[in-house]
Amino acid sequence: MKLPLLLLLAFMAAPATALAHEFPTSGRVEYVLECMQKHDGKYEFLYKCSCVIDRIAEAMPYEDYVAMSTALRDQTLAGERGGVFRDAPTVKVMADKYKLIQANANKACHVQQR
Repeated sequence: MKLPLLLLLAFMAAPATALAHEFPTSGRVEYVLECMQKHDGKYEFLYKCSCVIDRIAEAMPYEDYVAMSTALRDQTLAGERGGVFRDAPTVKVMADKYKLIQANANKACHVQQR
């Protein structure tokens, strides 16, 4: 009788671990749609891009993903507003770290960087 109880407790504890870096569905969908668009909207990238965002989610919490991906994306802003993202050393570090995580995820999921 003790073994089934232990298995039940282990099973109930497992989802808490899996949700440690849970991303909201909308965040995952946005990433996948953007990724697919970069690859000419090909259906095969639905799975490949989903794989990439899953790998990114394993590597960092959602809040870090938002901050790092924003740091990278907004480095291309023109003018003074973009300078905040281009010139601040901490923002550059965040953008570089995100680029590395994303590059590793792309490689693992067979997605060429565009």
